[in-house]
Amino acid sequence: MHSFSAADIPEDWRALLGDYFQSPEWQILQTNLRTELNKEGEQIRPEPQNFFKALTLTPLTKVKVVILGQDPYHSPGLAQGLAFSIPSNIPTNSRQFPSSLRNISKALALENFGALPNGDLHPWAEQGVLLLNTVLSVKLGEAGSHANLGWKSLIDRLISALAQQKPYLVWMLWGGHAQSKLPLIEATQDQLILQSSHPSGLGVFKTEKPFLEPSAKASCGHFTKANEWLIAKQQSPIQWVDSHASHTDKDLFSLSS
Repeated sequence: MHSFSAADIPEDWRALLGDYFQSPEWQILQTNLRTELNKEGEQIRPEPQNFFKALTLTPLTKVKVVILGQDPYHSPGLAQGLAFSIPSNIPTNSRQFPSSLRNISKALALENFGALPNGDLHPWAEQGVLLLNTVLSVKLGEAGSHANLGWKSLIDRLISALAQQKPYLVWMLWGGHAQSKLPLIEATQDQLILQSSHPSGLGVFKTEKPFLEPSAKASCGHFTKANEWLIAKQQSPIQWVDSHASHTDKDLFSLSS
């Protein structure tokens, strides 16, 4: 059975977290996770070896953009350890394909990047987009089921330390949960903070800062703004969509929201 320890976290990120691993909060998280893994490990997603996949795929030195999710997908076959990302073999027009990803794809198309060819966001992570959920585990079929295990202390410490150590990051805060982390970020300088509604379901339209305008006439422009910021700071922009693999706009908008 997976033991869950600090060694699961990549060395560069462990160094960023500093003395957190001597804190009572870490001991609580470690104890709670070990208990859950021993009790119902087969029901936990993503698999324990992928809890910190976002940190593994995006080393600290390469982070340019941070996209905060909430907790992993709780439906079978979806969670990968990357916020919003799902396996590439899930068809974009299937019921399994999450509405949040569908709306992200629409936003990309509206910003002239093209639509996503699938829901696998590994290429983003490999370019420096940290796809970080604020809770890194969940029980199958029970959204939010691990929200009180102690993940908050770890992720809050990581966000705060990251914002302090790395200037010129882009933060995409979609929805109230991600925006609750704003105080951890805005205390630092030289960060671009982009806020909108969450891209899932009908909530995508229903705030003063919608992720998509009603009827998907326009997007919040976050992907364009991120690249403009990176270029202004002498960093390479993110290739959000592989132009050789993207769907056409017609294909995309034939899908239901």
